[in-house]
Amino acid sequence: MSRQVTASISNLIGGILAALLVFVGFNSFIIINPGQTGVLSILGKAQDGALLEGIHFKPPVISTVDIYDVTVQKFEVPAQSSTKDLQNLTASFAINFRLDPLKVVNIRRTQGTLQNIVSKIIAPQTQESFKVAAAKRTVEEAITKRTELKDDFDQALNGRLEKYGIIVLDTSVVDLTFSPEFARAVEEKQIAEQRAQRAVYIAQEAEQQAQADINRAKGKAEAQRLLAETLNNQGGNLVLQKEAIEAWRFGGAQMPKVLVTNGSGSGGNVPFIFNLSDVEK
Repeated sequence: MSRQVTASISNLIGGILAALLVFVGFNSFIIINPGQTGVLSILGKAQDGALLEGIHFKPPVISTVDIYDVTVQKFEVPAQSSTKDLQNLTASFAINFRLDPLKVVNIRRTQGTLQNIVSKIIAPQTQESFKVAAAKRTVEEAITKRTELKDDFDQALNGRLEKYGIIVLDTSVVDLTFSPEFARAVEEKQIAEQRAQRAVYIAQEAEQQAQADINRAKGKAEAQRLLAETLNNQGGNLVLQKEAIEAWRFGGAQMPKVLVTNGSGSGGNVPFIFNLSDVEK
């Protein structure tokens, strides 16, 4: 009986030891998948040297490994600032970033989780970077020159996050809004510009009409001048014709003289007169 008990106890102990060995074996290694980085902590203290993708040994029981996703992360962060002309400007930025695998250990020591990184680093630094970019321009320039605003924002944000081991890949302005007072000012300005453009159009139309009247007046004056010149050139012919008619009417038996033109000369026909009695002879 005692031998059977002893054997049972031995088997139990052996089973326990085997189970412990299996447990220790499985917990002595950690596999880091692609896109991940691990931080080994022994007795709660983060160890130097990040665990990159692959299999790594870790002391069982007394150690833990925190896994960080180092692929691209995207968060939308709101920001608010005052512009150069003291107008309130509100924006929302979509920020694509990833953690530097070689600096994950420091991130683990200083910030802890990814949620802490977003709330304690990225969000406040986004706010400060937006203030830097917005303060360089008026609210109108911030709206009409959004690309330049974004460039200044990116430059400020990259410099602030890089030292924390956060690599900014891209940012985009999701929304950009301004105060209702400025919205009304923009609307009034657009209305004034439209009225000014309308006034310019009316002035140009009036100027064109006036020029058309001038051209018509010039054409009429030129026509009158040509008519006067023609009448002046033909004046001699009309006088001679009148004299011939008067002589025939009041000359009695005298045959009228006939007015003939030779069709030459720059002023038209040149008249000459002779007696019909001479022609009959």
